[in-house]
Amino acid sequence: MNAGATKCGFIALIGAPNAGKSTLLNALVGAKVAIVSPKVQTTRARLTGIAVEGSSQLIFVDTPGIFTPKRRLEKAMVEDAWTGASDADLVVLLVDARRPIKADDDDTQRIVDGLKSNRRRAILAINKVDAVKRPDLLALADRMNAEQLEDGTPLFTDVFMISALTGDGVADLGGHLAETLPSGPWLYPEDQIATAPWRYLAAEVTREKLFINLHQELPYQLTVETEDWEERKDGSVKISQVVYVTRANHKGIVLGKKGALVKKVGEAARHDLEAQMERRVHLFIFVKVRENWLDDPERYKEMGLDFPK
Repeated sequence: MNAGATKCGFIALIGAPNAGKSTLLNALVGAKVAIVSPKVQTTRARLTGIAVEGSSQLIFVDTPGIFTPKRRLEKAMVEDAWTGASDADLVVLLVDARRPIKADDDDTQRIVDGLKSNRRRAILAINKVDAVKRPDLLALADRMNAEQLEDGTPLFTDVFMISALTGDGVADLGGHLAETLPSGPWLYPEDQIATAPWRYLAAEVTREKLFINLHQELPYQLTVETEDWEERKDGSVKISQVVYVTRANHKGIVLGKKGALVKKVGEAARHDLEAQMERRVHLFIFVKVRENWLDDPERYKEMGLDFPK
């Protein structure tokens, strides 16, 4: 297939925390490349997933949820999300249909205002439509369609009603994105579904399992790093990871009684990794205290984030 017959481009998925961006990314790619959690702010840095639709290669950028940051890590996440949006060929704003949008003090409205101030048009995807009555959906669509740039141009070029969880409407959205991308050669091999290395993806899988099994604020005070990756002669892989927490008492929470919680997390992570990598995985997880990791530029570099001053 020659370059003139192909299309390729970057598509940023943006939205408020827990709007369903990671679920949508996985649905569009057709494989799990982003961690999914009912907790907000699960995605910390831009993660790229790749899909092929006909002659188009779609490079999706799943950005952290955009919200009002209070801490250094949150500031880095929000800055990364806006960078992802500004660098992309297309922007998809994902809106949770179940949440009413307020005129002020609302994450989605702040994103809309940010797009308008940057004169950046977007495609609107109203998500979780299966959980909302039709009159409420139409009212939300009308409210969002009223948003305009300074010159009166509608902010949203197109509107899609989807359920990222069930897949309803996702194929229509993907097809539209494939048609809208600019012409150009593919940037990645046809069978590649993510740009992040396996070391990073493996750490993200473990972090997802920690998010699921831990509660309240603790997940935002920990990070997971893959320290060692050993390819074995029998085709299996030995992965050693470290969970860093900021306080000594957090270490006990992550370990659980007699190590039960970290064992449960490890088993779930290993199961997912073996399914994704299609080979046997030997996973070893250690928990260490690193009090200042939230203020350590090297940790932000590991997560693919710029360190905010």
